[in-house]
Amino acid sequence: MSISSLSMSRIPYILVAAIAALLFVPHGIDDDDDTPGVRFLQMSRGTLVICGGGEISDEVMLQFVEAAGGENARIVVVTTASDTADTDEIEDDVEFFGSLNIEQLTVVHTRSREMANDPEFVQPLIEATGIWFIGGKQESLTDTYLGTIAERKIHDVLHRGGAIGGISAGAAVMSSVMIRNGETEPEMSRGFGFLPGTIVDQHFLARNRQERLMGALAANPGMVGLGIDEGAAVVVHGRRLKVVGDSEVVACISASSGRASRVETMKPGAQADLVALSQAAAKPRRSPLSLRHAIIEASAD
Repeated sequence: MSISSLSMSRIPYILVAAIAALLFVPHGIDDDDDTPGVRFLQMSRGTLVICGGGEISDEVMLQFVEAAGGENARIVVVTTASDTADTDEIEDDVEFFGSLNIEQLTVVHTRSREMANDPEFVQPLIEATGIWFIGGKQESLTDTYLGTIAERKIHDVLHRGGAIGGISAGAAVMSSVMIRNGETEPEMSRGFGFLPGTIVDQHFLARNRQERLMGALAANPGMVGLGIDEGAAVVVHGRRLKVVGDSEVVACISASSGRASRVETMKPGAQADLVALSQAAAKPRRSPLSLRHAIIEASAD
């Protein structure tokens, strides 16, 4: 395995504050989709591994590695979310990947949007079969990469059948509408949209974040909420979502005309049909499509 690093920590911020202000969008942000439904099938070739935080088992992490190509994987770890990305302490966050027998491991980091558009910086992303976002502050990721060539090349990994994964802040950025901050009142902005039509909240049960997620959903009708607890993860491929790890995931939809808000808890092994989840969230009135109908048994094909 070859390991390389592109650390641009000493490059100053370039217009980050101004651009971040443009990127921030308050409550009620609209998804890019023309309909309230979710275009899950467009990313069916790739795999997402979205971890809620805390201690994640090697078994879950190895599912990401396998989806990225196993021994032939070329994995890029993006460390920008972490406050320690510019220090030697960041080595602890990439230790697991360094222990793997894979083709290539590259660590990338910058806080400069100019650098995120630089051809040399994005080259490892072009070659990658897997991208992993470590935890920290999700706004550090989106303020730096959203709308850049780097973000576009990360999306390309999914389109060509690779894997994208992340933990904590790296989970929050997966959705098209992102919870940027806030304890119980969510501050909203745009995420990377790897899982469009959703709002992902992390550390969900451990930090009692149901009120926050339901507030985000109320401000963005038609979205599906995925509250992922510490130790838990979801693996998404095509229209199928599967819960893995050691804790639970809570699927949520907000109240609308003629329908109360709904939550369904999914334990490890449970699966859901993402298209059905989307349809349940989009229906403004009572209909046969319910959140419960979208949850299927783990043994189902």
